[in-house]
Parts: sequence; structure tokens; C-alpha cells
Amino acid sequence: MSTPTRIYRYIVVFEPAEEGGYVVRIPALPGVVTQGETLDEARSVARDAINGYLESLAKDGETGPIEEIREPLREVIEVAVA
Repeated sequence: MSTPTRIYRYIVVFEPAEEGGYVVRIPALPGVVTQGETLDEARSVARDAINGYLESLAKDGETGPIEEIREPLREVIEVAVA
């Protein structure tokens, strides 16, 4: 019998890096920090980092922490008006 798929949701913080790109932190997963040159790349590497963290826990028979997200997710959207 296969193990059911579990969906995890985490708040991810994207901070602009001085040298360009974004530094990515996942506060609920201590020590998980990564970076991407663009916001899309930063999102992708964040997913990879979370997945790797959770897979590592699973190999040790542990489950990932559950983060209750009660506040709306926020993201900056930039628009140009002529």
C-alpha cells in the first residue's frame, strides 16, 4: 500500500539581496535559506529546499512541521503608470 501524499504549506520570505536577486528564508524550517537571481527562480529553489528538508526528515521517520497560516499571504506587485 502506498503512503498518501501530504501537502505542506509554509510562509516564504523573499528579501532583495544587495548584489541582486533574492535571499529566501522559510521561518518554520530552521536553517533553510537559499537564493535566486529572479523572483521566479527564488520561488523554484525555495520549493526545492523545502522538498529536500522534508525528504530528509522522512528518511529519519519524522514528519515536517505543520505551519498554521492564519494571515493572508502578501506579495509586492509593481505597476508602471504613464
